[in-house]
Amino acid sequence: MKPTPSQPAGSIRLFDLNVRPVTLKQAVDLLAAWITERHSRGGVVVTPNVDHIVRMAKAAPEFRESYASAEFIFADGMPVVWASRLLGRPLPERVTGADLFVALCNEATSRNWRVSVIGGIPGTEKTLEDRFRDYYPGIDIQVHCPSMSFDPLGPEGQAAADLQRARAPHLLFVCLGMPKQEVWSLHYGPTLPGSLILCVGAAMEFGIGLQRRAPRFVQKAGMEWAWRLLSNPKRFWRRYLVDDPRFARMCWREWRQNARP
Repeated sequence: MKPTPSQPAGSIRLFDLNVRPVTLKQAVDLLAAWITERHSRGGVVVTPNVDHIVRMAKAAPEFRESYASAEFIFADGMPVVWASRLLGRPLPERVTGADLFVALCNEATSRNWRVSVIGGIPGTEKTLEDRFRDYYPGIDIQVHCPSMSFDPLGPEGQAAADLQRARAPHLLFVCLGMPKQEVWSLHYGPTLPGSLILCVGAAMEFGIGLQRRAPRFVQKAGMEWAWRLLSNPKRFWRRYLVDDPRFARMCWREWRQNARP
């Protein structure tokens, strides 16, 4: 079947999203090529994991449609990859926001790309920028830490967009957590020409050593969620033990829908 204009060629349809079936290296090459072309509008990258998919099922239709309109959609969680294989639409591997963050920051230093970040604790901009330069020597970085009451579509969201429009970064990492980062990025993305905007949650904390990520063998086993739960049970118990198990029912419904003649 020929892909529709809204479905990129070669993409895989999973949970109402057009997911790119690529490896991490292929994703980085794809995004680097997009940046080099300097498009007339910004492009948004989202990396849905189980938590995102479960939350989107309960979200307003407008948000689901907006999320699905992102230029690049990569599967973050291993359970999403496993589900794709069970459903007969296999993805080669997970492409996490945390891995993209590190890989693209390294690309930025070698290609002299301007990098911006929206996220972090208010007032820590200089500290964060210094850590970026320690981890990625020579990086051209600007960090903007909005208030804890940041409204993506309010005056502060508009001010953040104005700041990025003036800077015109090649890479813009939005680290505000779902759904704030997606709401802001998908709303203002078209007004930020040439910028690749990545919704990457806690990736900055991992990428500049503020938080320890699960060991590689835990990641490969698909148990990074358990590592995060044990590291911060107060924050994550409800997500991983109450909300995310609904994903199994969603997989069952997805399988039944596609099994119909």
